[in-house]
Amino acid sequence: MDTSLNTLFSIALGIGLAAATGFRVFVPLLVAGLAARAGYIPLADSFQWLQSTPALIALGTAAAIETLAFYIPGVDHLLDVLAGPLAIVAGVLASASVMVDLPPEAKWPIALIAGGGIAGITKTGAALLRLKSTAFTGGLGNPAVSTAETAGAATLSILAIVAPILCVAVALVLAIYLFRRSRRARVRAR
Repeated sequence: MDTSLNTLFSIALGIGLAAATGFRVFVPLLVAGLAARAGYIPLADSFQWLQSTPALIALGTAAAIETLAFYIPGVDHLLDVLAGPLAIVAGVLASASVMVDLPPEAKWPIALIAGGGIAGITKTGAALLRLKSTAFTGGLGNPAVSTAETAGAATLSILAIVAPILCVAVALVLAIYLFRRSRRARVRAR
């Protein structure tokens, strides 16, 4: 495959994984580590640790705890607050980890702006959805939101690996949708 096409795919893969971190911080990193371990995706040299057995065990444990914690009333809202900055950091790391064909002076700005940005937008949209669920259902709908977020993280992560360009398109449509919904909610709140 052409080098520029490889670069485009690695950027798309990174952005797709970053978008998924807005739903769950650890699931996309776990999926990326497993995919790298299986030989489906390359990792940048400084991120080879992501496919190591200790890292996969730690990420698997963290993903399970994070997922289960979102089903506990009250804890889910606390996690939304804490996971905001963590999602952005995870988005930057997830995107940078797979941009193997880029020099650092290009990789890190793209990872910070595109990866961190899409992770932040996705996380904000998911948090607003949970807030609406709490307001409209008294919190009874939050388990459904948690399930959708986990499924979204896993689906976007796998889609990023299987069809990175399509994943970026889906992530952008999702980000625009969530952004517009949050703007409408702010306008109605005034």
